[in-house]
Amino acid sequence: MATPDDTRASDALVILPTYNEAENIRRMIRAILAAAPVDVLVVDDGSPDGTGRIADALAQDEGRVHVLHRAEKAGLGRAYIEGFRWGLDRQYELFFEMDADFSHDPGMLPMFLETIETADLVIGSRYIPGGAVINWPMNRLLLSYCASLYARLFTGMRVHDCTGGFKCFRRRVLEQIPLETIRSNGYAFQIEMNFEAHRRGFRIREIPIIFTDRIEGSSKMSRKIVYEAFFVVLGLFLKRWRRARGTADAAA
Repeated sequence: MATPDDTRASDALVILPTYNEAENIRRMIRAILAAAPVDVLVVDDGSPDGTGRIADALAQDEGRVHVLHRAEKAGLGRAYIEGFRWGLDRQYELFFEMDADFSHDPGMLPMFLETIETADLVIGSRYIPGGAVINWPMNRLLLSYCASLYARLFTGMRVHDCTGGFKCFRRRVLEQIPLETIRSNGYAFQIEMNFEAHRRGFRIREIPIIFTDRIEGSSKMSRKIVYEAFFVVLGLFLKRWRRARGTADAAA
């Protein structure tokens, strides 16, 4: 059941998953609020560096800031799912995904808001003309680019940056995707959500962004995340293949 929130100031919600982002969270939230008419939901995984406490203090002073506390580090995908559900319950219409470390420029939020007027999902792309990655070593850049290419080939999506995490969903997309079935938890989460939107026929647009690697804090990338993405894409390929086969059988 929907739970109206009297403190809601906007129809758009920026979800910020955090774990040990004390160096960034205060500046990031202020930059987001200055950039666009949006609310912010911090989903903190029990950060031992006090990120959650900083977010709570900001929320006390600013009605556009909200905080969800989770007991432990449970992964990017689960954080976004909880954030989506929180926002759906409160009748938000637009849902942003953003990193909390300034890898994603808050100054791009107005462009997302403009583009979503004629789309259902807007993806900030590093791999279309005008997009770029700054401060990544070549091996990390190649891994990311090849992961997107691999996902495109096996899923059939016409998305150049399948793993990008700067995005905006319309409410109706999240309402039609059964969120309880989304199992991936690392960067594969981005691929899986894109795939579910794509196969339901939603309008997906990409806009170029400049991705800048974090200056403060440490990266969350790991081998486990890479392996998960590899096998999740294989699973999506099988889902696509079974669906195509079922359609062919029905037409025969």
